[in-house]
Amino acid sequence: MNAIQYTVKIHAPEIAPRIRHPRILEAFDRLKTGEYMHLSNDHDPKPLQYQFMIEREGLFTWEYLENGPEQWRVAIGKK
Repeated sequence: MNAIQYTVKIHAPEIAPRIRHPRILEAFDRLKTGEYMHLSNDHDPKPLQYQFMIEREGLFTWEYLENGPEQWRVAIGKK
């Protein structure tokens, strides 16, 4: 997935914790089919991935681009 054009780039630590997941999900919902968002975080966003699996089942792809230990980067695509 080297040549992905990201529609949205989000650095999660810049968003207040209490609204972080809702903001990320809202950004995902605005994507069109075939578009991608780039998520970077200072910890593994596994809880967010689980939330996607429950609330957006079958609608997304999730690929780690960098897997710590200081930064995690994920390409999230909309099916």
